[in-house]
Amino acid sequence: MSTIHLIGGEKGGVGKSVVARLLAQYMIDHELPFIGFDTDRSHGSLLRFYSDYASPTVIDNYQSLDTIIETASAQPEQRILVDLAAQTHHPLARWIEESGVLELAEELGISICYWNVMDSGKDCVDLLGKLLDQFGSRLNYILVQNQIRDEHFNILEFSGVKNRALDLNAKIITLKRLHAPVMTKIDGNSYSFWAAKNKDVENLNALGLLERQRVKIWLNHAYKEIDTLNV
Repeated sequence: MSTIHLIGGEKGGVGKSVVARLLAQYMIDHELPFIGFDTDRSHGSLLRFYSDYASPTVIDNYQSLDTIIETASAQPEQRILVDLAAQTHHPLARWIEESGVLELAEELGISICYWNVMDSGKDCVDLLGKLLDQFGSRLNYILVQNQIRDEHFNILEFSGVKNRALDLNAKIITLKRLHAPVMTKIDGNSYSFWAAKNKDVENLNALGLLERQRVKIWLNHAYKEIDTLNV
């Protein structure tokens, strides 16, 4: 069975692209075949950091989005990774509903998994609630609690939305915050996460010994979280 992994969460700045890049590196390191699609027209992260595996997708063009399902159907051995830019939910949802995507996916034996990346704020909780309202049990959910701003997700914990998601068999993982200067260097050098943890002798602004060590520790924790999901 092919699986389409939609990496979303409508709010900007919560780390969707970091999670997409992380998943891409996880699949490479675990020799899991995948094909990436990037919906960000201005600064697509999969296209920038994992260009050998990704192609652009136009979020408001049905024919372009159709390629995602057609690829999953034609290449069931490949996992499909879709990096959703911020503010793309409405065109994506319209395509899903008007094209009968979920019904066709079930017919074809394709699983669709929505990775809802969120920070600890109320906006993310409200948006998750709307997502559950719209799709209910028709999607598989993974809630990614990204500690980009705070380690505590009390608003989600006491909102009732988390319990609603759990009742729909959602899975929850936590992504620790990588030291900001390290992430800045990674992005500035256009490093994949593999390149970030390995020594670069040609770059004057390369990560130092302990910076690479911090990347390794961060990746190890993230991989342990992803391991629980059986992607």
